[in-house]
Amino acid sequence: MLRMLAIGVLVISVVLLSVIVFRKKLGFGWLSLFGVHLVLAALAIYVVNFSGLITQVHIPLNPATIGAVTVLGLPGVVMLIGLRIILF
Repeated sequence: MLRMLAIGVLVISVVLLSVIVFRKKLGFGWLSLFGVHLVLAALAIYVVNFSGLITQVHIPLNPATIGAVTVLGLPGVVMLIGLRIILF
């Protein structure tokens, strides 16, 4: 039952996202922009991890951290550094 509910939510969200993309005539240009942001987010986290400026901080490269930096930009990197220092 729960699996069918999850599949239903996935299908509905894909359909609604498709309607938004094609109704506003966004095309696929946003996809390349999102890809650039994704690569820059991973690069920013990589630089923090291996620059040696902050030795006690290591931010893991996973979808959650890269997604946060993709959405928030460089303030997202600072947020992750602050969370890492405070929580660990």
